[in-house]
Amino acid sequence: MSHEMLAKHFGLTPERAFFDGVMDRYMAGGLLYSIVGVSNVEQETLVEIYKLTEHMKSQGDRYVSSFVQSTEGRYLVTEKKQDYVVVRNEELPPVADEKVGRKLGKFHFRGRLFEEKVEKISRMGQWKALWERRLSQLEKAYFGVLENHPIDEFERLFVESYPYYNALSENAIQYLVDTELDEDPKPEDAGTICHERFQHTTWGTETCIHFPFDWVFDHASRDLAEWVREQYLMKSQTFHPGMQEFLREYETVAPLSPFGWRLLYSRILFPLHYFECIEEYYISQSDQQKKTAEDKLERYLKSSKHYESFLSDFYHLSEVPVKKWGIPLVGWL
Repeated sequence: MSHEMLAKHFGLTPERAFFDGVMDRYMAGGLLYSIVGVSNVEQETLVEIYKLTEHMKSQGDRYVSSFVQSTEGRYLVTEKKQDYVVVRNEELPPVADEKVGRKLGKFHFRGRLFEEKVEKISRMGQWKALWERRLSQLEKAYFGVLENHPIDEFERLFVESYPYYNALSENAIQYLVDTELDEDPKPEDAGTICHERFQHTTWGTETCIHFPFDWVFDHASRDLAEWVREQYLMKSQTFHPGMQEFLREYETVAPLSPFGWRLLYSRILFPLHYFECIEEYYISQSDQQKKTAEDKLERYLKSSKHYESFLSDFYHLSEVPVKKWGIPLVGWL
């Protein structure tokens, strides 16, 4: 169907198709094409994303996906009552690990120069409301399990661990609120193009792609925090050097203000991995998926003391001058 759609609407005949760990890509005439289903994306959101991609191209970003017009001159095509857009990239090598901090700094710098108001994909100033909503959903699930009694090992672990992670989440929200009250944002704290979740595979594994359907408009610390979180969870014993290098490199291009560091810290403090693990279990369709979520939860609970040490040492490891800037620490850690 994909090959037919590319031929029918775009006059393209791919020489090869492959899955790069993120999505299917199609190679035609030395360029990479990606088909994106957008039936659930509002028109205004698509326009916003299109404008941001054009802006990044105008700023010299070679990796950003470009929207492709169909043979009829339209960006949006419909096939079997589903809407699609096609985007195109040059085939460029993936970013080496040791350059990712610097590259992200440049990416954020360019994104910050966008002058129009971003509304649809903006998350600026919304963390508190989003975290509180997530926390109240989790609380509902917790009381539901308590009422009906845990039926398996996962639910037993959930009931046991919820009060701790609820308190940690409340701490994160309080730290965020205090940051917004105490600190004055600097010009470098203006919103920029970020990613829903910036991780080591976000820019592709086979070829480097800045894919606009991963984007949100937010404070740059969002991407830094999510990259650090993933690194810690992937290699909790050995993440220090990589994290330090990543943050140092980033700061050579885009230094963080005290406000930025505190936002970053509040986001790491919020135990997103725990929330996702619980959600993963309840939306799982198979026993295998449920077992994977259970193993993950068990691992998180066993290493909670280590996670506390990571949170306690974060500013020190990141070489943030907490005394000089009067950055508060979380007392109980």
